[in-house]
Amino acid sequence: MPGTPDRVRIALAFDFGLRRIGLAVGDTLTRSAAPRGAITAVAGEPDWDAMARAVADSGPHVLVVGAPYNTDGEASEMTALARRFAAGLAARFALPVELVDERYSSIEATAKLKAQRASGARRRRVRKEDIDSAAAVVILERWLEGQR
Repeated sequence: MPGTPDRVRIALAFDFGLRRIGLAVGDTLTRSAAPRGAITAVAGEPDWDAMARAVADSGPHVLVVGAPYNTDGEASEMTALARRFAAGLAARFALPVELVDERYSSIEATAKLKAQRASGARRRRVRKEDIDSAAAVVILERWLEGQR
């Protein structure tokens, strides 16, 4: 089929945070991403057992981690922590890990969720966990766009 990738790749994306890590899953065929909740972290240390379940459940070929840069594009302390998290994922799950610039992903995610709520498409209030997983969707969509 013309335009079909030789190999469909499933990606699991992470919006790294010190308290929660948002998740989203998508693939290179449909080029769409869907939120998959958030995993609790304590002082930036994720619940690795919950991470292992998320990886096992989604069966990804690649893991995508949002890299939080400052608005001027400079790396920050959070950038270093996200890179450490990405290295932990690579070591634990033996999968390729790719970093994506996540600047403004939480703002974009919040705006989308609030618009859904205002339109009636979303009934329940917007929780922090919803924003984290919606930000992971934004990160994954950026990665998928780069796969074209």
